[in-house]
Amino acid sequence: MGTFRDKGGLWENADLMKLATPEGFADDPAAVHAFYNMRRAKVRACQPNAAHVALAALQQDPRADVTLITQNVDDLHERAGSRDVIHMHGTHLVALCAACDARWPAPEVMRADDQCNCGGQARPDVVWFGEVPYHMDRIGAALARADLFVAIGTSGVVYPAAGFVRVAKQAGADTLELNLAASERASDFADARFGPATQVVPDWVGEVLT
Repeated sequence: MGTFRDKGGLWENADLMKLATPEGFADDPAAVHAFYNMRRAKVRACQPNAAHVALAALQQDPRADVTLITQNVDDLHERAGSRDVIHMHGTHLVALCAACDARWPAPEVMRADDQCNCGGQARPDVVWFGEVPYHMDRIGAALARADLFVAIGTSGVVYPAAGFVRVAKQAGADTLELNLAASERASDFADARFGPATQVVPDWVGEVLT
């Protein structure tokens, strides 16, 4: 499954203003639904990788108190066994009524004429550019009480998530970046390990649990 911002990623040949804004959806809901239908089908065909499984094991260990926050809009963390995952950018596996904010499981294929029971237009429950991420109060509380903040596989360019490391550090948390390569926020971290997430995350979790 492709990433969004890397070279060759999903956004490289996509017009963000047409596919990931409320205005783009209003102009051409069929095109937006087609994009997210493709993403939904790919996610459902994928399986959690070793990094997802390792994080679930860490969260399930009674010695650990883990708050898992993701910018991803899939359910791979949950399928790996993680619980109570904070989806700050929503999920394209859920449909959202643009009129009344009702939510329900998204069908495999969503269409421009899909409607809520109230008559409002249905859209993917994904936070688009210009919209406020979900659960920010809960995320802020978790950052304030954290002993360790770990960022995994992020570019470090999308706010507000890119600023979480500084919030956690100012609250007294130690900081660690696990990434394929140094992110835009690498200098804000006290420590870092670089390599594929399927390698560095299980290795780090194994050290923590032993």
